[in-house]
Amino acid sequence: MNTVAAAIDPRHAAGQRLRERVFRSATFLAAILVLALLGGVAVSLLTGAWPAFAHFKLSFLTREIWNPVTEQFGALAPVYGTLVTSFLALLLAIPVSLGVAIFLTEMAPVWLKRPVGVAIELLAAVPSIIYGIWGLFVLAPVLQRHVQPWLIAWLGPLPLIGKLFQGPPYGIGVLTASFVLAIMVIPFISAVMRDVFETVPDVLKESGYGLGATTWEVIWQVVIPYARTGMIGGIMLGLGRALGETMAVTFVIGNAHRIGSSLLAPGTTISASIANEFTEAVGDLYSSSLVALGALLFLITFSVIAAARFMLMRLERRALSSV
Repeated sequence: MNTVAAAIDPRHAAGQRLRERVFRSATFLAAILVLALLGGVAVSLLTGAWPAFAHFKLSFLTREIWNPVTEQFGALAPVYGTLVTSFLALLLAIPVSLGVAIFLTEMAPVWLKRPVGVAIELLAAVPSIIYGIWGLFVLAPVLQRHVQPWLIAWLGPLPLIGKLFQGPPYGIGVLTASFVLAIMVIPFISAVMRDVFETVPDVLKESGYGLGATTWEVIWQVVIPYARTGMIGGIMLGLGRALGETMAVTFVIGNAHRIGSSLLAPGTTISASIANEFTEAVGDLYSSSLVALGALLFLITFSVIAAARFMLMRLERRALSSV
């Protein structure tokens, strides 16, 4: 009776309505704060980049030159390096991440699942500068002595892809940066894929096995189609991580403002260019050009996320329409 009386007490009801309004207002303000922060970042980047865009206009996006002495700047080489290294990193990381996720959820013995899962998650906690130092002093020499000469000898003479593997084995370069990025994004992609695979209902997999399907057939015809949307989300998360990585790439890419036809040649990315030169930028046009690179990276990342979201929406609609 006391509980019922408290529930219908006007003062208690008024307190509940007040708490509800405070809760709704707080959550609304949190959402608005996120949008305001995003808008503030975009406005500050556009404001700082406007002198460079106004001075160079469209040529800022189409020129490879980057000469602080003559104040001639172009973003083509950093944009090219950012896109190529991120694409190659995903090309290397997706098969490994998929294999790790499948092994942990479908094939690993119980005693091995937790140690391997923890080890994969610990890779995500390693600071990026540690990856950069390891890439410069360990990975780059190994690639220079053993991997790149083999690529030059066996893939360099090929007619179509040969230009991608020609030139001297520097050790550092676009390919080395892609390897480091791949190692850095594997924990993120594999963790998301593993969590998504674990949401697949056991009844679906047991039905496949009951019909005589092998483990391979259950994985490729049941698990992966069911978890396809989440897998794409994990890949896009890894792509966003690769696009914005700074210190690790700065150590191993060579930091050369040019576009080479070979993946073994040094290059640069937007993040590496900003990290290397922002503290030394003298003059408004030089600083504005670096901010313009940041604005381009912001636009590229936002476009990738928007495209991924649109793709996921289409996949969800298609899945609902097929039900």
